[in-house]
Amino acid sequence: MLTLGPIFRALLRNKVGALLIAIQIAFTMAIIVNSVFIIIERSQETKRPSGIDEANSFFVNSSGFSENFSAKATIEEDLANIRALPGVIDAIQINAIPVSGSGWSMGLQTEPGAEHDGVGTAVYMVDERGINALDVQLLAGENFSASDIRWRGNSASDWPDKIIVTEAMAKRLFPDLDYAQTIGKTVYINDTEPMIITGVIDKLQAPWVGWNNVDNSFLSPEYLERDSSTYFIRTEDGQRDEMMKQVEELLSANKSRVVQNMRSVDYVRERSYRGHNAMIKILSTVIITLTIVTSLGIVGLASFSVNRRKKQIGIRRALGATKADILRYFMTENLIISAFGVLLGAALTIGLNMVLVNALSLTPMSWFYIPVGMLVLCLVGQAAVFGPARKATSIAPATATRTV
Repeated sequence: MLTLGPIFRALLRNKVGALLIAIQIAFTMAIIVNSVFIIIERSQETKRPSGIDEANSFFVNSSGFSENFSAKATIEEDLANIRALPGVIDAIQINAIPVSGSGWSMGLQTEPGAEHDGVGTAVYMVDERGINALDVQLLAGENFSASDIRWRGNSASDWPDKIIVTEAMAKRLFPDLDYAQTIGKTVYINDTEPMIITGVIDKLQAPWVGWNNVDNSFLSPEYLERDSSTYFIRTEDGQRDEMMKQVEELLSANKSRVVQNMRSVDYVRERSYRGHNAMIKILSTVIITLTIVTSLGIVGLASFSVNRRKKQIGIRRALGATKADILRYFMTENLIISAFGVLLGAALTIGLNMVLVNALSLTPMSWFYIPVGMLVLCLVGQAAVFGPARKATSIAPATATRTV
């Protein structure tokens, strides 16, 4: 039966090496567990649906420059012409593109007055065809009618009296109500200006993918009367690229403006989450590197221990210890070092996570990451020490005896 006494005595004789490996395991665990947590969180964020038909949608900017350029007439004409193109499902003028990184935000509150806190929300200015163009679902209430849509000038600071909010926004404003019960409720913008919720849609992400309120959005029934307009176009399946060419050609026929920045929503998503993907790759590299370095450290310590204790191993073999006993001895020794390391690593992991939560506004790590990390690091240690331990079992009793 394996006794732990000789193992502890052997560790005390080489306590510096064992302590260094344990500390290395602890720091490795703290970094790896937090890295895995961040990778999973970032990966989930990149897969979040925006709520719109990304694969079949694109947008383009039109900027008028001539003296007789009429923004209102041009927008009306452009929308009519784009909507008439075969392959286009719908088109709207819009002030911002979901997941693009650039847009408008405001605060809505359920009580008037500056003393009340507002809920942050993205603002999308659309007409009565906005729901169809964006491919969002109306869950409750009603869509805007054509008579609800107004023209918003550059100097306008007031807001329409009707809005359509996302389900997430409805629940943030009225957490005690079902989203359908928020229809007809009054909310306030700019502290005191009332707006009535006339509809609730399923989902529409804000432009900023790293924003904590990314699911909070509302639709405002407005056209922007400006020389520069952004058109959002949704096409039939598989028609996006062809429609991009046709829309660009159509709009370019008007020589009093510049057509630019035509982008697919797929491109915008990839660009917006480029930082997330880069971080995932960097952290994955760090995890692999640290695992290899720690494993090599364990292999080095175990190999040194085997070479230094050939005599001891030979004596144990001569006294009847089997190869399995020798293997178990070194595996147990490593398990003790790893156990000390992961216990210290658990405390470091929690501490590092608290620092990251405060510094990077992350959500706190779930508890189960800690025991899973401890188990994985112990298994890595056992795998790393298996080679040197198996080598120790090949030491013949007679060979060991001749070294006396």
